[in-house]
Amino acid sequence: MERASFGPYRSHPCGPLPLGATVTPEGVRFSVFSRHATRVWLELFDEPTASEPVGRVELREDLHRRGDIWSVLVEGIGPGQLYAYRADGSYDPASGHRFNPHKLLLDPYARAVTGAFDWDLSDARGFEPGSPEGDLVASTVDSAGGCPKCIVVYDDFDWHGDRPPRIPMRDTVIYELHVRGFTVHPTSGVAHPGTFRGLMEKIPYLADLGITAVELLPVQEFDELENPRRSPVTGERLGNYWGYSTVSFFAPESRYCSSGPNGQQVREMKELVRALHEASIEVILDVVFNHTSEGDETGPTLCFRGLDNRIYYMLDPADPRRYLNFSGCGNTLNCNHPLVRDFILDCLRYWVVEMHVDGFRFDLASVLGRDQRGQLLANPPLIERIAEDPVLRDCKIIAEAWDAAGAYQVGSFPGERWAEWNGRYRDDIRRFWRGDPGMVGSLATRFSGSADLYQGSGRTPLHSINFVTCHDGFTMADLVTYEGKRNWANGERNRDGTDANYSWGCGHDGPTDDPEIMALRDRQLRNLWATLLLSQGVPMILAGDELRRTQQGNNNAYCQDNEISWLDWSMLEEHRWLRDYVAGLIRLRRRFPELRRTAFFKGDGGPGERPDISWHSTSVGRPDWSDGCRSLACWINAEPDLFVVFNGSPRSLTFELPRLSGGVWRLLLDTAARGQHLYQVEDAPPAPEPQACQATGHSMLVLCFW
Repeated sequence: MERASFGPYRSHPCGPLPLGATVTPEGVRFSVFSRHATRVWLELFDEPTASEPVGRVELREDLHRRGDIWSVLVEGIGPGQLYAYRADGSYDPASGHRFNPHKLLLDPYARAVTGAFDWDLSDARGFEPGSPEGDLVASTVDSAGGCPKCIVVYDDFDWHGDRPPRIPMRDTVIYELHVRGFTVHPTSGVAHPGTFRGLMEKIPYLADLGITAVELLPVQEFDELENPRRSPVTGERLGNYWGYSTVSFFAPESRYCSSGPNGQQVREMKELVRALHEASIEVILDVVFNHTSEGDETGPTLCFRGLDNRIYYMLDPADPRRYLNFSGCGNTLNCNHPLVRDFILDCLRYWVVEMHVDGFRFDLASVLGRDQRGQLLANPPLIERIAEDPVLRDCKIIAEAWDAAGAYQVGSFPGERWAEWNGRYRDDIRRFWRGDPGMVGSLATRFSGSADLYQGSGRTPLHSINFVTCHDGFTMADLVTYEGKRNWANGERNRDGTDANYSWGCGHDGPTDDPEIMALRDRQLRNLWATLLLSQGVPMILAGDELRRTQQGNNNAYCQDNEISWLDWSMLEEHRWLRDYVAGLIRLRRRFPELRRTAFFKGDGGPGERPDISWHSTSVGRPDWSDGCRSLACWINAEPDLFVVFNGSPRSLTFELPRLSGGVWRLLLDTAARGQHLYQVEDAPPAPEPQACQATGHSMLVLCFW
């Protein structure tokens, strides 16, 4: 295919590094990788939706290629310039190659993308549908008009001396939120709803709650309109609300920017990070390096597929036309190819060095440990490189330690530095408070830091990210309201989303006005919150749970950019008691270092000393680990001592208190109390009985000796 160079631009060969678009005094240097391309073109545009470029430069092998890098310096342009690539080579899917010069390609290293418009990716399909040979026939439809373009960005931001807060893991409380959903509801009261700036306006709320880190659902550019379904309930167009389908890994999501989509998104996100740091709140990004938005062999050609399909993706060895799919999203990034490893590390370093973020949560992180044929590696080089990279050494790195192909590595994810989303914690805590038999031992293990998962490998309780709810699943209010999922609005006949919710409606499935059931649900919420925030490990809160947010039983709201997912701030007044309760628990956690240990309990003390922790039933010194028991107490040797009671049974139980001298047992928490449920140490009233305490059915007590 012939595409002649044209336009009023002078260009020159230049060095291959750095990759991406770099502003220089002479113009802009462009550099892109492709090993198997035979021709590469750089195209320049003046409008995001333009179908024709205003200039084109062909990168010649003899002038512009060094190794596998194609690069050129273009004079007379600067920040704000729109650009993209085309690449030609073999279109032979049977050999893993899918070059197609009719398809416009994003720069993998683009710092910003013109994404804030309705993409039309129908022309980006790389093959001719319905052709006799199917995906072996290349499409000749040009995709430029409906595809995003890259934006040249110049980093001139004034950080005002910003430094990372570097909050120790033992003091960390994570708050998982969706940037748009947090403030887009009309009740949010912000001037810039649904944006980075809107989130900035809510920083005082976050600081007052007491959290120390926000974990942002994906903020790297993605196509929110890639979902073709409509809701069978409302008829509205569904979308990709969560954002777990990245288009451009270096680029902040343009739709989250209040000031414009043409590069302003970079500045506005930096302003957000700077403002959060000023409030001593860290920023953790949820990143999705397991797959891209190009999907399977029927998906659009946007970037990696058109630049070097065989390098960037895991292909089926038996049929390279097909993609190995360990992500459940059609393709899998070839993470342990050396070039892809470098790409991921370059991306992480960029977000740390240029965007000042403090850590990452890696979606389906087990994919990062698979080799190029999809086998799990014993010592995955990428996982080790991320942990040992000198630029990333101060970052928090958190693995979702499983993938969509059956790998489940909770407790065994490789690497000493990696913390893990503890799915075992979520399930065991839910099951205990639901009243499942045989869960007392599991409760003790999870509450004390999950030593069964982490101690054997030399790790600590701080490697466990404890959560009861997250974006994926029921909200906490729905967990105590619904017996099963209600995902009909997703348009998948209620077949999507997990069935393993371990939920309990407290005697009724769904909303009710029954005062007894509502009181029990409130008590169960207090139980779940207290267990989460007083457990050893690092607690993670789902945004809005402190306001009793409901998704109406939807446990997979990935496509619901509407009131199912948005945080309704009017609930703050209605449920302020719950928000204040959560804030009080965070303060209580901060008050007791023994609730934030950096090492596991030993279960004993030195000669003549009391154990650092001991377990009890209704009688001191006699724990009951039988399947029929649904209650437990633990005594933590602290300053002052703590005694924690979990009564998961439906009936009231009386628990003997340890006999100590020099003070009295004071009641810090009673989740079944009438009136105030939680006290700080100095204000806590004495227990009604000096040597015993009564726990109502389905309740929790915390006492301190003071």
